[in-house]
Amino acid sequence: MKLTLTQRLSLVFAVLLLVCGGTSAWLQVRSSQMHELEVVQGLSRDLARHIAHDTVLMDSNGLMPGAVRELFSQLMLVNPSVEVYLLDTEGRIVGNAAPEGRMRRDNVDLAPIRQLLNGQPLPILGDDPRSVDGRKVFSAAPLQVNGKAAGYLYVVLLSEEHDRYAERGATSAALNTALLSIAVVALLCLIAGLTAFNLITRPLRRLTDTVSRFDIDGAPPPLPATSTPVDKSTDADEIAILDATFRHMQNRLGEQWRSLTRQDQERRELVANISHDLRTPLASLHGYLETLSLKDATLSPEDRRRYLGIALDQSRKVGGLAQSLLELVRLEHGFVQPVLERFSLIDLVQDIFQKFELSAEARQVELKAGFVPNLPTVWADLGLIERVLTNLVDNALRHTPQGGEIELDLKFQGSGVDVTVSDTGPGIAPELREGLFLRPFNIGGSRRDGGLGLRIVHRILQLHGRQIQLVDVTGRGATFHFSLPVDQQTAEQWLAQSMNRNHADK
Repeated sequence: MKLTLTQRLSLVFAVLLLVCGGTSAWLQVRSSQMHELEVVQGLSRDLARHIAHDTVLMDSNGLMPGAVRELFSQLMLVNPSVEVYLLDTEGRIVGNAAPEGRMRRDNVDLAPIRQLLNGQPLPILGDDPRSVDGRKVFSAAPLQVNGKAAGYLYVVLLSEEHDRYAERGATSAALNTALLSIAVVALLCLIAGLTAFNLITRPLRRLTDTVSRFDIDGAPPPLPATSTPVDKSTDADEIAILDATFRHMQNRLGEQWRSLTRQDQERRELVANISHDLRTPLASLHGYLETLSLKDATLSPEDRRRYLGIALDQSRKVGGLAQSLLELVRLEHGFVQPVLERFSLIDLVQDIFQKFELSAEARQVELKAGFVPNLPTVWADLGLIERVLTNLVDNALRHTPQGGEIELDLKFQGSGVDVTVSDTGPGIAPELREGLFLRPFNIGGSRRDGGLGLRIVHRILQLHGRQIQLVDVTGRGATFHFSLPVDQQTAEQWLAQSMNRNHADK
């Protein structure tokens, strides 16, 4: 069975609490024992010295066994918690009142005795003669005979009788109360910890539920009215930051999903309208070529030339549409990147007017250019900007009636040159302006020529970091406006920003 994060955290916390509670209980018991040993040894520290001072245990011939045994028996009878031993100068036990077979050691380590006699901090534990490896608090005093060291009086302050009584009282009320207190505190801490973990992980569980309901393949939920940005500099905890980050990511995915849906719809419209625009000239081209093939012997030279001329016109339309489509694909998929250089817009406008001079005369449309002297040069891609102006003038020429005019104005404004292309045609109806530069062929079933050229213009200026706008000018038809930078630094900044936006969109 797999445990949830909350359950794992609770289990780890319970184990740590158990370990800490057990360690605390052990330390408390150990501290209590050490305190008791210190108190007992402190109170009885001079017991051996008083006994040695008031009792004669040795004479010039050495140990007085009778006196020793009588004294030891009296002391242990009066105070059963003590055991008295007589040691020589090497620490060997030379006198005791222990029952037969109860002794486990023949000598006692003198190092703790010297520490006690030198006034070292208590408690000091010495060897227990009635245990193989036991150590207990003691009192000790040196013995002398005729002014010479003869050994030590060694008094164990907690005898075997004391140990047996302590074992019988191991479940005393005091100990039970201490253990019960520790258990109650541990239980309260466990309840508080589990409650805290539940509160802390609640946002994480809510986020998990949100993530589990998120369908990456389906339509994302609608965006909230306002979206709070993620700010990691605030005092919000990590889970709150994670929740805000996920919601921000969900919003971004929703925006991208909607953008991709819109682009897919536009792509479908593009394919459908391209198919429509290709079908008409191709059908006309095929019809006239088929007529020439079937009626070649009966056609007069004038009809043959007329049919060939119409077929060539339709072929040029198909070729132009295919070229525009290829150019748009290269622009939108990043195959074309602007190469910035300094050039004169005035010279470029003159070249473009020369290109359309014959077409304008045939349509009886006047081409006008307006600019101030000493107009500064601009930084941009010469070939791409030429394509922009060519598309705009060609579009205006096809929609300007006979006797109308097309005007191209250049005006220096701050850090750039404003370019405005206007005509005296009917303009663009308000219902057709939505998505003017994104939907190249029709909106709501209304046919619009030149839309693919406007989309190419829009994409080229996007690559330069600029935008084209359709503006309303009194007395004019369709009027398009954009600007180009006059210094290299500004142009490179716009270009860099445009590349960053393109990478973000992808």
